[in-house]
Amino acid sequence: MKKFTLAKIVCIVSVFCAASAITSTAQTFNTLVSFDGTDGAYPYYESFVQGTDGNYYGTTSGGGQYNAGTVFKITASGDLTTLYNFCSQTNCTDGEEPYAGMIQATNGNFYGTTYVGGAYGWGTVFEINSAGKFKTLYSFCAQTGCPDGKFPAAPMVQATNGNLYGTTSDAGTNGFGTVFVISPEGKFTTLFSFNDTDGAAPESALIQAPNGALYGTANSGGLDTCCGPHGTVFKITTSGKLTTLHEFAGGTADGSGPNGLVQADNGNFYGTTSGAGANGRGTVFKMTASGTLTILYSFCSETNCTDGANPDAGLVQAPNGNFYGTTTSGGPNGYGEAFEITPGGKLTVLHGFDSTDGEDPRGGLMQATSGTFYGTTTTGANGSGTIFSLSMGLGPFVETIFASGKVGAPVIILGNNLTGTTDVTFGDTAAAFTVVSSSEITTTVPAGATTGTVTVATPGGTLDSNVIFRVTPQVNSFTPTSGAVGTVVTITGVSLKQTTAVTFGGVKASYTADSDTQVTATVPTGAETGEIGVATAGGIGASVTSFTVTE
Repeated sequence: MKKFTLAKIVCIVSVFCAASAITSTAQTFNTLVSFDGTDGAYPYYESFVQGTDGNYYGTTSGGGQYNAGTVFKITASGDLTTLYNFCSQTNCTDGEEPYAGMIQATNGNFYGTTYVGGAYGWGTVFEINSAGKFKTLYSFCAQTGCPDGKFPAAPMVQATNGNLYGTTSDAGTNGFGTVFVISPEGKFTTLFSFNDTDGAAPESALIQAPNGALYGTANSGGLDTCCGPHGTVFKITTSGKLTTLHEFAGGTADGSGPNGLVQADNGNFYGTTSGAGANGRGTVFKMTASGTLTILYSFCSETNCTDGANPDAGLVQAPNGNFYGTTTSGGPNGYGEAFEITPGGKLTVLHGFDSTDGEDPRGGLMQATSGTFYGTTTTGANGSGTIFSLSMGLGPFVETIFASGKVGAPVIILGNNLTGTTDVTFGDTAAAFTVVSSSEITTTVPAGATTGTVTVATPGGTLDSNVIFRVTPQVNSFTPTSGAVGTVVTITGVSLKQTTAVTFGGVKASYTADSDTQVTATVPTGAETGEIGVATAGGIGASVTSFTVTE
């Protein structure tokens, strides 16, 4: 079983509990699979991804033919197929114990990690397709001293540049874990090595924000107060520059052991911690882009922790704006729960596990485009864990891969019953598209597209994207290329009509958005020689060359 870091070991603090949660009965819960060991066992972290074929793909950390874990496919109705059994190769050079789930890249293949195994015994990155064709891309600890890291425990993320980014929970140059990048072809680079003061043991998936940077959490490290270092929230560029945004302090006023992030449509980040908070049993928090953190809810605010305790996974935001997650313990029956929480912090218990339908849900929830949530429990039922579905009556939607891009960028749209689609629009701009199957459409961001909802018109009705698609602005040229304060500069580019700010060397200027391809701005007082930046609802575009400020 997985070796947990100190931040996962909870210090219980007894305080008066004033907050409350309510229990919801407006849901339908089904146990789809009870693993029996032969078909896999112990699904762990963020175990699911929806494939372009409409099926769901995931991993178990144990069980299977060689008792070393599996890759599986499951239909919406619960038909399970084992695609791969780990340790199929001599000395487990293909890896074993995949604790994290997988992602599907834009090339259609799935990518994941194993916690141990591989050529050197310390974990791998692997590729597998929907038919089960498997390939090991990289084995960790390939260098003396493991500066490339070991024990990867989180799913990877594909950035808009096409590369895959992930973390290892141990080793690296300083011995506290790493951030790495690997191409779909297997070219590997260590981007950053944690040193404990800036974080340690990152065990949750990274996410990419519209600004292009990656955001994540380290399970421990950072401040050393109360009963040890409690973890951090960080931002890292795709070139490897890391900024610590928040250091958890533990105790009653802050969390301990963060479990990853989700960025909401309002631009803020939301997540959970496994420990600390008002009752010592974990929290839900909100954090601004600049790092200001607010605790929204402290678990175990009710007698016997009927509102849940110790979440070990992050959150997912549904199209209704609320967040959904799981706790590993507590709940109405004491075996963990699924919950809903509003952006304002009102928590509702959706389902309390009772052991017969599973217990210890560590993988969080995944919302399929049907609107139904899917998740796993680590144990319970037959003793080897379960796969479950939870319907809250939320309607279907479409999901875009990626959630941001510039004009001309390719976009994959996932959904249900897409055959016969007649229109795809980005904001109010129509796009050319191809219906690949009933669950997949391919398209490109059209000229004139605006940041907003992607809408797909099907014979069965109109489907909106679950998140806003952000159209990235582009600055192509400007004239004149130099001038004094007060000079009027014409900026040309793409996706400029939603401009919200223009800067010269970082100093804000007055401007007029003339069209989608042109903005005029006046060089402001205090401007410095440097790039011209144009900010829109879709992000920030910057000039490649500098504007020279003259006397």
